[in-house]
Amino acid sequence: MTFHEMNPTIKFLTVACLMFGLAFMYNPWTPLAVFLGTVTLQTLFSAVSWRRWGLFMIPFLLTALGTLWTTLVFGKQSSGDVVFKLFGNDVTDENVMLAATLSLRVLAFTALSLLFTLTTDPKRFVYSLMQQGKLSPKIAYSVFVGFRFFPILKKELMQLYETHALRGVRLETRLDHIRHVPKLIVPLLAGSIRQAERIAFSMEARGFTGEPRATYEVVPVTRNDFLLASLLLLLFGVSVWIGI
Repeated sequence: MTFHEMNPTIKFLTVACLMFGLAFMYNPWTPLAVFLGTVTLQTLFSAVSWRRWGLFMIPFLLTALGTLWTTLVFGKQSSGDVVFKLFGNDVTDENVMLAATLSLRVLAFTALSLLFTLTTDPKRFVYSLMQQGKLSPKIAYSVFVGFRFFPILKKELMQLYETHALRGVRLETRLDHIRHVPKLIVPLLAGSIRQAERIAFSMEARGFTGEPRATYEVVPVTRNDFLLASLLLLLFGVSVWIGI
């Protein structure tokens, strides 16, 4: 029983419910408990790379620190006891609680988002939305084609670089490559449109009309999905109780 095996639609709905509920909590203890609890559950019921998790957390940690700092320095002065002075402004205990709440909320949202993204296969998520969420096959297969286009665009961009190099355009550093990108956008878009047209013709030739289709890969809903969802909801309930 891991979050990797959990039904993606149920996981998405559960995480969305937690985030929605967290938005109405105005104390620092609830988001702190959600953050720590989410990390603990992820440790117990997933096998993610914590180095990758840490790298993803860095920008959001900076955002949380920025939120804390700006709320303390530029926040509206509140009533309450003055805790300390910052650049000549009185910082009350209510200011500190508000700044801590907002910054910890950022961390809690990030931990929940990473729990979902790092343990969910995008293809399985789209299949699940189509099977349990009744998502239109037209939208689902458009997403699949979008996923397929990223490596194709990268490959075509590399080919364009090589073509320009054969014509004598010298690009020695990464900065030179970035500066040269605007000159490649038009041929890159033209190639993408031709590729999209070929894919559309191919799908029509194979009988794709957007009607509901049978799928080879079935994403089931099992008892373990509800157990993991219950654990997350229980975590939120305990966190709300801690914050009261």
